[in-house]
Amino acid sequence: MTTFDDREKGFERKFALDQEQEFKASARRNRMLGEWAAGLMGLAEDRVATYAQAVVRSDLEQPGEEDVLRKVFEDLKGSGVQVSEGEVRMKMDEFMAQAREQVRGGE
Repeated sequence: MTTFDDREKGFERKFALDQEQEFKASARRNRMLGEWAAGLMGLAEDRVATYAQAVVRSDLEQPGEEDVLRKVFEDLKGSGVQVSEGEVRMKMDEFMAQAREQVRGGE
């Protein structure tokens, strides 16, 4: 194997690792977002984890994060919580930063 082949394989491994970490961070962000939204909606403690899992699953419906944003925003609005779409998006960004730190830190 040449040096070029070794470098190419190294880049492929790094790309695969980065993609795996990003997937884990997205799932963690969605769980945290679901827990936050459940708190705003006043869900009982035993329903928080179930709702958070529903938010995580909603990310698998379509590519991108818009499906998660739409689900959480509509659920909050339907529960009578006064929150803007922009506030939900800001929380998503905040939780994504935290999730990336946690995933890279091995938590």
